[in-house]
Amino acid sequence: MASTNDLKNGMVLKLDNDQLWSVVEFQHVKPGKGPAFVRTKLKNVLSGKIVDKTFNAGVKVETATVDRRDMQFSYMDGEYFVFMDTKTYDQLHVSRAAVGDAANFLVEGFIATVATHQGEVLYVELPAAVELTIQETEPGVQGDRSTGGTKPAILETGHQIQVPLFITTGEKIKVDTRTSDYLGRVNS
Repeated sequence: MASTNDLKNGMVLKLDNDQLWSVVEFQHVKPGKGPAFVRTKLKNVLSGKIVDKTFNAGVKVETATVDRRDMQFSYMDGEYFVFMDTKTYDQLHVSRAAVGDAANFLVEGFIATVATHQGEVLYVELPAAVELTIQETEPGVQGDRSTGGTKPAILETGHQIQVPLFITTGEKIKVDTRTSDYLGRVNS
């Protein structure tokens, strides 16, 4: 248990029938008239839904212990992604649902943050940007246009993104894992 006065960004709370909510942001408000309160923005750990919630100042809220560990993606085992703890060498089988969109950017050897609560995997989080190789893309053709054009490219993971026309097959690029946007070339 913690008080609403102790809230911090990233803290995980157990609210509404044992659902886990992560504190995205919070603000202590002391109006000129009436009692103080805490305005929060909470993100559901499993669904990703974001809600605004207001608490009275000093109210007790139940906290949840979420274990966040950096683990290395090893291989696919059927429908499961197998991650290995680089310190203990323990392996963890994670379902496709828990991995979510991170599956589009996972290559063997990548380090990801795996969050668990009471032995259950909640989510897998990748760095904001990763370096991947273009597996296949058509040659870019310059045409008559006023702005830079893009073309589809398939990454080594099989995920398709849009890249500038000058990118060729086999090039290593940086990709934003949150939006699937091309960020730039990687200089070897």
